[in-house]
Amino acid sequence: MADDNTVFVGSKPPMNYVLAVITQFHNGAKKVYIKARGRAISRAVDVAEIVRNKFMSDLKIDNITTGTEELQGERGDKLNVSTMTITLEKESPKKK
Repeated sequence: MADDNTVFVGSKPPMNYVLAVITQFHNGAKKVYIKARGRAISRAVDVAEIVRNKFMSDLKIDNITTGTEELQGERGDKLNVSTMTITLEKESPKKK
């Protein structure tokens, strides 16, 4: 997986990430990975759907991976945080 084709979703408005994903595809990427943790997961899903439905209808969801990361809390305790990676891929043109 190429790091330069990865968009990390955080707390910014979804359109910021939509623009980042579209830019990756316009720069020649065949696949773009949308990654998010915790509360940002729903925003990552929104980003993937906005890109597919409003801007680039030739994309498909290639893979969705979920997981858990263990983070260090503020008080030294360990926290489990959900993670998700959505892989968007350009569909190859259909041959006639």
